[in-house]
Amino acid sequence: MSTIPGILFAKASQNPDALAIEDGSWRLNYGELADLVKRTAGVLKAMGLGHSDRFGIWAPNCAEWIVVCLAGQALGAVMVTLNTRYKGGEVAEILARSQCKLLFTVDGFLGNNFPGMLDGHNLPHLQETIVIRGEDEQSAFDQLLARDGNPISKIDAKTSDISDIIFTSGTTGAPKGAMTTHGQNIQVFESFTSAIGMNAQDRYLVVNPFFHSFGYKAGWLSCLIQGAAIFPLATYDPKDVLVRIERDKISVMPGAPTIFQTLLSHPDLDQHDISSLRVATTGATTIPVDLIRRMHEDLGIDDVFSAYGLTESTGVVSLCRKGDDFETIATTCGRPLPGTELQIVNDDGQKLASGEEGEIWVRGFNVMQGYLDDPDATAETITKDGWLKTGDIGIQDEQGYIKITDRKKDMVIVGGFNCYPAEIEKSLLQHEAIVDVAVVGRPDERLGEVTEAHIVSSDDGLDEAAVIAWAREHMANYKVPRSIRFVESLPRNASGKVQKFKL
Repeated sequence: MSTIPGILFAKASQNPDALAIEDGSWRLNYGELADLVKRTAGVLKAMGLGHSDRFGIWAPNCAEWIVVCLAGQALGAVMVTLNTRYKGGEVAEILARSQCKLLFTVDGFLGNNFPGMLDGHNLPHLQETIVIRGEDEQSAFDQLLARDGNPISKIDAKTSDISDIIFTSGTTGAPKGAMTTHGQNIQVFESFTSAIGMNAQDRYLVVNPFFHSFGYKAGWLSCLIQGAAIFPLATYDPKDVLVRIERDKISVMPGAPTIFQTLLSHPDLDQHDISSLRVATTGATTIPVDLIRRMHEDLGIDDVFSAYGLTESTGVVSLCRKGDDFETIATTCGRPLPGTELQIVNDDGQKLASGEEGEIWVRGFNVMQGYLDDPDATAETITKDGWLKTGDIGIQDEQGYIKITDRKKDMVIVGGFNCYPAEIEKSLLQHEAIVDVAVVGRPDERLGEVTEAHIVSSDDGLDEAAVIAWAREHMANYKVPRSIRFVESLPRNASGKVQKFKL
């Protein structure tokens, strides 16, 4: 077993001339990437970053993200991901709770001044915010490299060290930081990449965001493990993706079902040769069988895999296998990751028979180490004998395939992003005219689900447009309710809990 930077350095030694990253003007082979990571790590060390320190990355998919992450991890520091859709307050909360020492970000992405969004927030542990990409693609990173520092000669991290903390929203409304180690990340994604048949000749267009396990771990980390080429994509546009697949001979491209639906419906699909695309994985929600069929027949993808995971399971719980039929891929999430255990249990934690519905529990090397500084939440989520309670409801058939039937957790998935109503409600209650609120999910043809807020207001003049406009300023866009219902009161039971099924 190794560390995440150790994987890079081993691949650089084995095949230094193989393409590692291509991103605009950036083009690095494995040898060059390894040298750049060592140089960058030397600079970060001189800036005071060391073992067990935490550093945040608030940036879109780009080459610099990968370099900074690997450099910090090579020093034994812990990387904290930050969603590029977050507003300043959301990012400040995570930076404060994780006590990040350094923040690496960008300026001008989607018209946003990311550093400026943190103005006015109290961040006593944050020593410096460093811009790693601005309008001129490489100049900001060149300025970072121009600082003092000697390239490192060894990795100051162990297999058992925490490599990253990814914050996941909870039903209480407070984000929780799931901690995973170098060793378990490598073990999970060695298994994952083997199962989907990735190899060193693959060219992977990483559409999923790096701040999420799907883009970071199932994305560029998987490429390092196999020695494949990484093609980061900062923003999704179906026409651009068709051009990129054809031009760059992309062979692997996981994504949410909506990604493939938009490609299939694009009027220019027939104008592009995308025959190089051979592997795709997609999310755990139920997928139309016809979509899987069209991904094979109309997009020409040889192998399509559906998978299921959560941040607390290092990104993977189960996945389909090569050769599974369309129906199985569309209606199940596959079988448990090899080497891990899965069981379906009732409300008392007792194991149920095949075909019976209950909560999905998983145990093995993919289970996180716990939540950052939250032993109570960790104990509620991981049993004393190591079972991770996923909060998802499902069944497992006699062949071991998993089907998700419901979510025990009060969660809405908007275009692939997890939204917890409690978190949105907590934010909306900061509005001076909102005295009570309940957020629920509603079906949506394009995004799968969207949120709807039921609001009790003290101001008769407050309208839907005003609430939505306020929400856009205070929370990530995917969390913003798509519709608002004003009510005189919310239905509650005898204990005061909102009866959301009545909304």
